[in-house]
Amino acid sequence: MKDTFTHQGMRKRLVETLKKKGITNPDVLAAVNKIPRHLFMDSSFIDHAYVDKAFPIAADQTISQPYTVARQTELLGVKRGDKILEIGTGSGYQTAVLLEVGAKVYSIERQNELFKKTKRFLPKLGYRPKKLIFGDGYIGLENEAPFDGIIVTAGAPYVPKPLLAQLKVGAKLVIPVGDKVQIMEVYTRISPTAFSKEEFGEFRFVPLLEDKN
Repeated sequence: MKDTFTHQGMRKRLVETLKKKGITNPDVLAAVNKIPRHLFMDSSFIDHAYVDKAFPIAADQTISQPYTVARQTELLGVKRGDKILEIGTGSGYQTAVLLEVGAKVYSIERQNELFKKTKRFLPKLGYRPKKLIFGDGYIGLENEAPFDGIIVTAGAPYVPKPLLAQLKVGAKLVIPVGDKVQIMEVYTRISPTAFSKEEFGEFRFVPLLEDKN
């Protein structure tokens, strides 16, 4: 679990890449600059940890491309102390970014293998979400709602209604919607019964798994 000067230099270059791609939020850029992404990946991929690409992790999942993580976090507009629900904990990298920007994070993971691994791993790096839960992201986390923001880190075929219902008024849901290619959609709750919707281009995610049991 080493983080060397070489890794830190690679992170600085990654941050410059993200700036060139349009990421401007200083808190998000600082988080990417600080978090040792190589520790979230299998050792065989460490040389690729600071390339702006997604890579495979356990359980047929991926660690998202750094640009995607940064863009989703930026779109969410996290303020320090915000209560954020993350759907799809995965490797925990997005979780760490949210914690670094000051969010109180509640995270749900559907893959039991990944859930166990990440739950053990995050505290070793000093990252402690409020709750890390093995469960179905489609239903959200009603007993902890409402949230200041919800972020979905896998491709959803549709927008789950429970997630919209669990937003505070003024809060955002950032979710990639689609089949093989997803459109990044941002829903803002503008009243108890109304939402606005914006679209932010095409992305590619692994599918959001539904609980079939």
